[in-house]
Amino acid sequence: MSGFHARHKVVVIGGGYAGTLAANHLRMRSDVDVTMVNPRPEFVERIRLHQFVAGTGEATAGYGTLLGADIRLVVDSAEHIDTVAREVRLASGGAIEYDYVIYAVGSTGAIPSSVPGAAEFAFDIAELEAARRLRARLDDVPLGAPVTVVGGGLTGIETAAELAERGRRVTLVCGRTLAPSLSEPGRRSVARWLSRHGVTVLEETAVSEVGPDEVVFAGGGTGASALTVWAAGFGVPQLAAASGLRTDALGRLLTDETLTSVGDGRIVAAGDAASPSGRPLRMSCYAAGPLGAQAANTVMSRIAGTDPVAITLAFTGSCVSLGRRGGVRQFARKDDSAMNVYFDGRMAAAYKEMTCNLAVRRIRREARVPGSYKWFRGGRRAGRPAIAARAT
Repeated sequence: MSGFHARHKVVVIGGGYAGTLAANHLRMRSDVDVTMVNPRPEFVERIRLHQFVAGTGEATAGYGTLLGADIRLVVDSAEHIDTVAREVRLASGGAIEYDYVIYAVGSTGAIPSSVPGAAEFAFDIAELEAARRLRARLDDVPLGAPVTVVGGGLTGIETAAELAERGRRVTLVCGRTLAPSLSEPGRRSVARWLSRHGVTVLEETAVSEVGPDEVVFAGGGTGASALTVWAAGFGVPQLAAASGLRTDALGRLLTDETLTSVGDGRIVAAGDAASPSGRPLRMSCYAAGPLGAQAANTVMSRIAGTDPVAITLAFTGSCVSLGRRGGVRQFARKDDSAMNVYFDGRMAAAYKEMTCNLAVRRIRREARVPGSYKWFRGGRRAGRPAIAARAT
């Protein structure tokens, strides 16, 4: 038929930072119908979940201003990607046809089954539902009761700091080093803040067992713990593996450097669940936006019949909040290795708040002006010989 133009169906699985940005970015093409599948009717600001738990802030926002008006939001969970029928099957029993999928399922908590009692008695903070359970439990714990946070990374530090500033007695069990991603001067700054606010920091110490009112340390001994928060490590949903797609050891979708699945050229990954050439970027909000935009660009290139480009992202550092009035802004080289340059205190707290707000504002702007999202490039070695994607 003269003048007929086929429309392209793209299903975005996951409505976090990467998925929402990708869905909006796809609207640069007027011939794409975008459906976003997300298990919740609201956007979760995961980088604020520690605030939500402590009662110092909220961590959700409505999709009304975050998604372009012509994007279809399906509140459901994806249970299987049928690559033969080209359907995303839903927990509700329905299915959505696709020409392309953007796989942006994000990451989850990872309480290890190998630690006795951890799954039963510890709480994680990686997702909204887990944070709600933790907040409800915290409300029942007396202010003076001991709280243990397991994990010396940025999530564990922010959680411990937020609780300590609210008057909680907190012990932070690092496993190995406090804040290993920061420079030595940056780590010392974090340690000083925690010490001033009464947080007991245990480095080179691991938890080998969790009970209802104590933790057991791997080297021997116990510590009283009316509430244990597990913030050591993350996992990813196993949707890709369950759908027969190739994944890395953690379960992230294995892709080439254009973020295209090595097993199916119609599936493109973004965010925490992407593993380009088996070398995933750091799980972070900072990486999620560029990965989402790049995934959308790859899909649009394939629709246009052009070669998609490789992902390139330059890191600038990281920022950890220490309660509402402190923080550390760590600078890094483009490859994400820390420099001995940082600033802290109220200025860092203000900077962290600005970056949290900016992440959401940039998604809103992309909803209004598709294609407006920009990011720093040059850090990742684009063009490295990678596992080849098979276009189908």
